[in-house]
Amino acid sequence: MMLLVVLAVPLAGALLLARWRGGLATAVHAVTAALTLAAALAVALAVHMDGVLTALDGFLRADALSAWMIMLIGLVDGLAATEAPRYASGRFYPLFHLFVFTMLLAVTTDDVGLMWVAIEGTTLASVFLVNFEGTRASLEAAYKYLLICSVGIAIAFLGTVLVYFADIQLFSDEVDALRWTTLLRVAPRLPPRVMELAFVFLVVGYGTKAGLVPMHTWLPDAHSEAPAPVSALMSGVLLAVGVYALLRFKPVVDLAAGPAFARRILLVLGVASMAVAALFLWTSQNFKRMLAYSSVEHIGIACLGLGFGGAWGVTGALLHLANHALAKSALFLLAGRIRAAYDSAEVLAVRGLLGPLPRTGGAFLAAMLALMGLPPFGLFTSEVMIFGAGFREGRVGVAAVGLVLLVLAFAGLLRTTQTMLHGVPARPPVHASRGAWPAVPVVVALLLLLLTGLAWPPGLARALDRIAAVVAG
Repeated sequence: MMLLVVLAVPLAGALLLARWRGGLATAVHAVTAALTLAAALAVALAVHMDGVLTALDGFLRADALSAWMIMLIGLVDGLAATEAPRYASGRFYPLFHLFVFTMLLAVTTDDVGLMWVAIEGTTLASVFLVNFEGTRASLEAAYKYLLICSVGIAIAFLGTVLVYFADIQLFSDEVDALRWTTLLRVAPRLPPRVMELAFVFLVVGYGTKAGLVPMHTWLPDAHSEAPAPVSALMSGVLLAVGVYALLRFKPVVDLAAGPAFARRILLVLGVASMAVAALFLWTSQNFKRMLAYSSVEHIGIACLGLGFGGAWGVTGALLHLANHALAKSALFLLAGRIRAAYDSAEVLAVRGLLGPLPRTGGAFLAAMLALMGLPPFGLFTSEVMIFGAGFREGRVGVAAVGLVLLVLAFAGLLRTTQTMLHGVPARPPVHASRGAWPAVPVVVALLLLLLTGLAWPPGLARALDRIAAVVAG
């Protein structure tokens, strides 16, 4: 029942908001976001207490990994929703909540095929949001996003077909042949070469959605042109949904073909993503594109953790996804306000930000320090766990290269932040600040990052251990 509620709330909100306008629509939007967050936290707590939730005869299913993603989507949805009224129009609210619904559906189903449909649905729901401003640049970004992600999801479909082909030879019930529970049960008897080929297609397909290099080319344009709350959702949780899909297939492939195959692929893609991101973080002159390339870097770090394996690697990667979601959602919300104040997203146009906008500039600095992985924020903890896993598991060379790339990315981010906050002002803000209330979601995100960095709340370690067990198959 709870799984049905967590899906029904954003879907019902989207349907209602498709018909309503004005102040009533804003009120319905706020209620929908609040109820979605409450339902997501309730599902996470129920899974933590009871183990697994199911609905519709097992068609919907939430284990520890699903609950982690549901909670993450609910949190980022709640943070992003506070900024959405600035972009209120006829289509923004319903597409916003439809986007959230498709992501929640992708992480709550036990069916591989429905997950594929839901992830394709995330593209269709969000592509119009990317083109919300109707400029030539936003239209180009939306077109690139739709084209590349649709091709990617088509490649993921080929991988899913190969998994079905391997599975149906052993399990003749077509209805349940593509359930995660079924696949894990028969995985040791699946043909290894077929599963390896399937995983290559799946990595290319879902890796496109996750923003892994070299399938990342849609991401800087889409994230930089989308409205701030949509960028927060895309960078914070949409990329994590792509990683989630790979996490679901990884234990099946590990049991069928051994863990070395998937680990090598994830390590190569992780290092490549960090390398490309570090390069562009030094050259980007648009602060929203800078944040987008930072997302490529952090997804690469999470893939390194999954590739290193072990308790530290997997746990660190899952924690890193959550920490990155909080930091990046806060930064994109702040970036939206800075862009609105200066009518520009160019770094050189907003130099000396701390002078005219001290609260916004101070919050941006704190969030950037968190994103760079400095203590006492949670990203420092998850990065230490990931690279510690690399050395513990004997991947010393890969871990060392990753650390060098991490330092290069850190320097690029610090250089741009210094220019924005302390550079010689080019011109004053065009529009005035909107007061202290917009800072509330940013403060909440930063407090949560402090919590994961300084003192884990009760039950977090146990939850992460249970998720690591799911990923390990």
